[in-house]
Amino acid sequence: MPRSSPIVKRSIVVGGHKTSITLEEAFWTELKAIALTEKMTAAELVTRIDGTREQGNLSSAIRLFVLRHVRNKAKLTDVAHPYIAEPERAFSRQPSK
Repeated sequence: MPRSSPIVKRSIVVGGHKTSITLEEAFWTELKAIALTEKMTAAELVTRIDGTREQGNLSSAIRLFVLRHVRNKAKLTDVAHPYIAEPERAFSRQPSK
């Protein structure tokens, strides 16, 4: 039986333009969850991510955004190492200290 690919290509409107984005299903799932908590659509969130990236392709920028978000969420739940949440850093162009 052939295995299905974990890579999924979806069409999405980014900044008023339709484009295709290819991501692993796990990244799509987390991206949609983040958008839900931010009270925006996935397309709005991707447009926001697109507006903050300095280089690279959009799929990579989304993966890095999701990774930072998941890492920040993990720090928030680690009671042994308190973390001051800075949600705006998820969209920052500046590297973390």
